[in-house]
Amino acid sequence: MVKETAIDNQQQPRRIFSTKPLKFSNPRSTKHIPIILLVIATICLKSQPSLSSSHPPPPPPIPILPIPNSNQISWQLTEMAMFFHFGTNTFTDSEWGTGHADPSVFNPPSLNATQWVNAAKDSGFSRVILTVKHHDGFCLWPSEYTDYSVKSSTWRNGTGDVLRELAAAAKIAGVQLGIYLSPWDRHEPCYGKTYEYNEYYLGQMTELLTRYGEIREVFLDGAKGEGEKSMEYFFEDWFSVIHQLQPRAVIFSDAGPDTRWVGDEGGVAGITCWSLFNRSDAKIGDTDTDYSIGGDPFGHDWVPAECDVSIRPGWFWHPSESPKSALTLLDLYYKSVGRNCLLLLNVPPNSSGLISQQDIQVLKEFSDLRNSIFTLNLAKNATISANSTRGKTGDSRYGPRNVLEEGIYSYWAPNRSISEWILYLDFEEAVTFNVLLLQEPIQMGQRIIEFHLDFLNEGGEWEVVTGGTTVGYKRLLLFPSVKASRLRVVIDESRADPLVSYLGIYFDPFSISGQVSKIFNGSEVLQQTTRRNSSTYYV
Repeated sequence: MVKETAIDNQQQPRRIFSTKPLKFSNPRSTKHIPIILLVIATICLKSQPSLSSSHPPPPPPIPILPIPNSNQISWQLTEMAMFFHFGTNTFTDSEWGTGHADPSVFNPPSLNATQWVNAAKDSGFSRVILTVKHHDGFCLWPSEYTDYSVKSSTWRNGTGDVLRELAAAAKIAGVQLGIYLSPWDRHEPCYGKTYEYNEYYLGQMTELLTRYGEIREVFLDGAKGEGEKSMEYFFEDWFSVIHQLQPRAVIFSDAGPDTRWVGDEGGVAGITCWSLFNRSDAKIGDTDTDYSIGGDPFGHDWVPAECDVSIRPGWFWHPSESPKSALTLLDLYYKSVGRNCLLLLNVPPNSSGLISQQDIQVLKEFSDLRNSIFTLNLAKNATISANSTRGKTGDSRYGPRNVLEEGIYSYWAPNRSISEWILYLDFEEAVTFNVLLLQEPIQMGQRIIEFHLDFLNEGGEWEVVTGGTTVGYKRLLLFPSVKASRLRVVIDESRADPLVSYLGIYFDPFSISGQVSKIFNGSEVLQQTTRRNSSTYYV
């Protein structure tokens, strides 16, 4: 039986062509039939409405300002960088050199920049930054503007260039290169003379940015000891020259312009950490650390935070010091990268010119820990759904399955102007987990203000597992283990319609142990205690 439609009831149009067979008086005219049929078919097709134009795909949401530039996005995607503090301090067992050490003390007999770069790359660091000049003024490249450099040392008979060797090794390994050129200079006689020293500093910066290939980060600070000469730095001039000579470089300082200091040297960001910031409210060398650590939800500038910390107690290598444990580094990872920041880990070469084997072992264990935890995303075994999706039903462009694709350029987006934003995860069998990972597509702006994770108990009620505030590029939450088969991520508050680019559910057996089971209405929560076990990992 054929169902009658509204169209069936309409008056049928007058037939243009007869249904009787066509007869041609001249048989040769039949050769034109295919052409006639082709013309008719073309006219009919053109008269039909286009399917693609009748259902256009939904456009992306409007970004909420401020948003990062391409260099800042590239910087954030690296997640971790390795700092190399190296110089005369390495040989004098000091942190802040006086600027009076004899250049001859600098003589690393086994310096191997390739070993440094491999130590970084093998443990998951894709950028290295060298202190080409620390506060003592000694230069690790043969600057034309001073003799207080490697050219006055006995190393390589005065022909060596640490930066050139590091740049070559980094290029071969595909690792990005950065430099730290200390503004404070305790050796240079013109320090304290505003114009003379700013010219001197820019002269050295120009050498560094034009002779060693691509530089991806320039690290600056306002460090200066009490009672030292008064000095005005022309930071804005410096920033302009740096961006002119190395357009892909980001500049780090207390106040940006591209990335900011998190406010401490412990490698820990605030539990709320915005990439939004007001540069006008910050001053290099005199910034409110509380403001730096948390950022500003009302900030007009995009200036994400960088968490710097040393693997050892000091920034330079000292024979009496030992590295932190791999578990400590993992904890720092949660509290830096996992709080919307980049982790800048200092690993100082020793007086032989090598990364110490103790440090390399810790770095390997740190890498193994991360790989063990974050290789398996349990959420990929779940059915993902959402209470709302942008676009027409069935359009997957902004669908919830996007949150299982790694990266920031695909994402789940809800419909505009709804009051609830929820992602659901349904597993065929209960899973045990204790880590939640969320990411936002930061190219669209930082949006999420607050969120929480629930599990469904046996009584059919939702119970809170954990919650947090800002997300940004990446947010990691570690909590006592939960065993459940249905979860939901609820966005409680957002600056605009929230967007989620990645969602991860993981189990970390290393940071927490000592499991004691407790049953919550059919869902098992494992109460655990923190472990710091040195029997497996180097302390």
